Parts: sequence; structure tokens; C-alpha cells
Amino acid sequence: MSQLKRTLLVASPVLLAALTLSACGGSNNSGGEDGGSGQIRIDGSSTVYPLSAIAAEDFQVANPGIQVTVGSSGTGGGFEKFCRGETDANDASRPIKDSEIQECADTGIEYAQLTVAIDALTVVVNKDNDFANCLTTEQLAAIWGPDSTISNWNEVDPSFPDEPLPIFGPGTDSGTFDYFTDVINGEEGVSRTDFTPSEDDNVIVQGVAGSKGGLGYFGFTYFEENADRLKALEIDSGAGCVAPSAKSARDGSYTPLSRPLFVYPSVQSLADPNVSEFFQFYIDNNVEIAKAALYIPLSDAAQEQLVTDFAALLTQAGN
Repeated sequence: MSQLKRTLLVASPVLLAALTLSACGGSNNSGGEDGGSGQIRIDGSSTVYPLSAIAAEDFQVANPGIQVTVGSSGTGGGFEKFCRGETDANDASRPIKDSEIQECADTGIEYAQLTVAIDALTVVVNKDNDFANCLTTEQLAAIWGPDSTISNWNEVDPSFPDEPLPIFGPGTDSGTFDYFTDVINGEEGVSRTDFTPSEDDNVIVQGVAGSKGGLGYFGFTYFEENADRLKALEIDSGAGCVAPSAKSARDGSYTPLSRPLFVYPSVQSLADPNVSEFFQFYIDNNVEIAKAALYIPLSDAAQEQLVTDFAALLTQAGN
């Protein structure tokens, strides 16, 4: 896929944000007589956003008459729009919830879950933090638990200095928040509330980078893009400290913070040739897209399954 603008897109969050705004006019797919114009609307997870944004940008190079809008209102906020029929697909960093399944059923929206990449959810501190290198999952739960009053680093570990511990994290509409609270606090959505939340991972980056004792968490790609300003912590879930990486996420040693990333296309939308053509491009070039976005590509077997699943979905949509 020679047209992929890997370096440019990954290095420039401003450009990615501009892509979101590039197709704000109109709200319906409106392909011309030749099927070469229209609008495709995707929203959802800020974690999955770079994947869909790269796919959209490169698809539009070959198909300039088709606008692809990619938003990042969070997995939950995105599903609200998706189940109302306002978007053609939803990006998600966790599986669809039972309540969302019901919302889509109530409005007649059919869909399929497609796994497009693997992520290593990354806990980060300020680059100048020279004392914290690894935290246990128990320490993370102590920091982020619903009853936590921890506000200084020495409350996490007596060997750490008596320094303030400002914490930053995804907002409650984020699938990253849902996943983290589930695997760390033991229940999805259960967390202390006195932290600085945002559905925009770049805001979390800025918060941690701008706070000497700051701590936060988000998808691996945002750490990779900001490794000059942040430090990733190793995580110990009982078998020793393990750093987030492609290898540790894929082999299962970076547990419990490795996770699959999803896209949920609407069956109804896939009946539109423009939408089906875009997602065929997305699936065909998925491995390269994941690499360009600094995510962990699917294994060969998982990619083959994705191709098979999408072919079945196109058949269901009548294509």
C-alpha cells in the first residue's frame, strides 16, 4: 500500500483532528450516479481513532469524491450515535455492552464486531519521574479504586517520595475507562471520581507531561507518540514486572492490560457501495494500517478470520 502516509499521520495529531472536521457538512451518505461521491461517518473510541483516521485519509486519496468523517467522542458516546443511526460505524476499545445491544435492537441497527488490532493499555508518568518504574495491579487498584484517598506517591509505596500524585484518565464515555476499571478495580465503571478526565487522550498526555508527579493511562500509541515527554511503567500482575510492547501484548505476558480493538460497521450502511468499498480497503490494508498507527497488528490467523468475517458481513448486507 504505497500511498499510506504513515509518518505524517502518526506524527501529527493536528492533522488527524483536521480530518475529523473535513466533512462536517451534511449527515447522509449521498453517492452520485457513478457511486463515486458521498459521506461516510465513523465515531467512537479515541484509542481506535488513529486506525480509522489513517484508513480514511488514504482511502480518500484514491476516492476524492467520498468524504470520510472520523470522530472520537468515546466508545460509549459513539455507540449512542451509532444506535440512533447517525453514523455508519463505531470504533470501540471494548465489546458492545448489553444495554447498547438493546439500544441498537430497538432502532433496528444491525452490525458486526470486527477485531482490527491489539493494544497495550499503558500507564504513564512524567518523564522526570525517577522513582516509579513498575507498579503492581494491587497498587493501581489502590490508586484508582472508588474509595481511594491516595494523593501522594509515598502512600502508594513508602519508598517513594512525599510528592503530590495528580491523576489523569479517560472519561466515563471511554471504552478505555471501562476496560481499565474492569480489570484493575474488578468492576466496569467503578472508580474514584476526583481525577482529571477526558475523552481526548492528548489532554491526558498534556496533563501528565505538565505535572511533575502526574500519572495517567491510555492506549499504547499515544505513549509511543509522546515518549519524549512521558515514561511508561512496567506492570506486575503477579509474575514480575512487564513493560508494554507488541511482543508482551501478543504473547499474553502484559496482563491484564493488553486488549483487542474493534470496529462495528452497520449492516444497513454496508449496503451503500461507498461504505462497503471503504471497509474493504480498511480490511485489505489492516496490517499496514495498524503498523502505521503504532498498534500491534493481528496475527496471520486473526487477519484471515477478519477477512472471512467481513466477507460474511458483506453478504448479509447484500453486497
